[in-house]
Amino acid sequence: MAKAPTPDEGFGRLLGLEVTEREDGRSRTRIEIGPQHLNPHGVVHGAVLYALADQGMGAAVYTLLDEGESCATIEVKIVYIAAVQAGVVECETTVINKGRRIAVLESEVRSEGRLVAKALGTFAILRA
Repeated sequence: MAKAPTPDEGFGRLLGLEVTEREDGRSRTRIEIGPQHLNPHGVVHGAVLYALADQGMGAAVYTLLDEGESCATIEVKIVYIAAVQAGVVECETTVINKGRRIAVLESEVRSEGRLVAKALGTFAILRA
């Protein structure tokens, strides 16, 4: 497995993202919601949920990469289902298909067990 960047570096650290599990084409990520994550309406900004899914997708892809490979987001489509105001938000991601150059993934984002967003993404697989 390739060495994956960790969310406690860079942007993930800025948001407070945490990868709690990653193995065999799957990952779990989480974030504890604070006032810095809210939009002017008092609910979690959509970009926070997007970043949680994107981070989870990258973490899941890395479990399937060979040494010397990396990945990059091509696109992520996210559907927001319910608003979140506080608490812990968790994301479970699964690699649906991994080819030589492209991986396809899906993520479910939940707050207290309730589905709040669903995402579908494609990632490029890059070789050194």
